[in-house]
Amino acid sequence: MREIQFREALREAMNEEMRKDDKIFLMGEEVAEYNGAYKVSQGMLDEFGPERVIDTPIAELGFAGIGVGAAMNGLRPIIEFMTFNFSLVAIDQVINSAAKMMSMSGGQFPIPMVFRGPTGNAGMLSSQHSQNFENWYANCPGLKVVVPSNPYDAKGLLKSSIRDNDPVIFMESELMYGDKGQVPEGEYLIPIGVAEVVKEGNDVTLVSFGKMMKIATAAAAEMEKEGTSVEVIDLKSVRPIDYATVVKSVQKTNRLVIVEEAWPLASISTEITYHVQKHAFDYLDAPIQRITNMDVPLPYAPTLIEAILPNVKRTIEAVNSVLYR
Repeated sequence: MREIQFREALREAMNEEMRKDDKIFLMGEEVAEYNGAYKVSQGMLDEFGPERVIDTPIAELGFAGIGVGAAMNGLRPIIEFMTFNFSLVAIDQVINSAAKMMSMSGGQFPIPMVFRGPTGNAGMLSSQHSQNFENWYANCPGLKVVVPSNPYDAKGLLKSSIRDNDPVIFMESELMYGDKGQVPEGEYLIPIGVAEVVKEGNDVTLVSFGKMMKIATAAAAEMEKEGTSVEVIDLKSVRPIDYATVVKSVQKTNRLVIVEEAWPLASISTEITYHVQKHAFDYLDAPIQRITNMDVPLPYAPTLIEAILPNVKRTIEAVNSVLYR
């Protein structure tokens, strides 16, 4: 086992899969000559050449559509958006073509492709470059939506996503590309749709995904110092959602807090809340609490960003609230 960066884990996943299957290619803005906007694809042009690592114009709708057409013709594209904020320009191809083609063609055209790139806040990037769309894409049948929280999961989940015959939305974070973690040398896959209990506990269940897992685990560690036993669950994917793991945990702890970097209305945490009240209502000893972004566009000023995003303080307050403290 060695320690590598999040970006390196993603690169290894793509390199390994592209070496095995010459139908896989990477396409997006600055992925080739510049080695990727965040250096995820560093060195890939040298190894695979310009026919398989392809720079595009700033035209997300165009190259997303090319990817869908390539997938319909038997290739397996990886489409990189420099940020998922820019995927809004391509959302017609993602939703109306990639997600629906298998159904509309009566099963004749599977779309084995991955749309990947960073999501959410990355510092002082203001309203148009700091948004979370996990719940938007998770709302659409035909897509799978994966949001890893660490380098180990990033590699295993990306390899599984590339091999999947459905279109996968693979969401990363600019603030995590430099994160380091233990990743095995050998081959491994992580199944899509299986959550992980990363820390066992008895007093309250704390659920999150993506970079918000840092908030969840930090809050759980602080609460542990005070004698509160917090069970922490990493969803890893938000379509499909592993409801069963969450419900099982709530049946043990009787309390639930969900941390999510998104606006509150129609969020992933809303969906989990519905399923828990439906399948574990009699086990709940307190109303479910959600920690989300405040319901405003993200500002530029660092002090305002801190006030609006989920943080450890707000999470601890929510945990104390369901414990009636």
